[in-house]
Amino acid sequence: MLYAVISQDVENSLEKRLSVRPAHIERLNLLKNEGRLILAGPHPAIDNNDPGAAGFTGSLVVAEFECLADAQAWANADPYMASGAYASVIVKPFKKVLP
Repeated sequence: MLYAVISQDVENSLEKRLSVRPAHIERLNLLKNEGRLILAGPHPAIDNNDPGAAGFTGSLVVAEFECLADAQAWANADPYMASGAYASVIVKPFKKVLP
């Protein structure tokens, strides 16, 4: 089943994000290579694809997992959680309708 992993950053998270970004991207690439990643990306803090020093306010990942517990465990193990970049993460079942 698909799950949405909705993360909220702490204030001024950019340095924390950058410190572990390669490990974060590596985990997403593993999901992609397994054919389980639907989409992933951050929420810019300003209305711009490249927010620069403004950074990001959170992230969204939609991916396939066996169950909610597996999706939650994956989310909890994210390097952004360990670095303190994320203040919270919500994991919810997701039903893709379009496209």
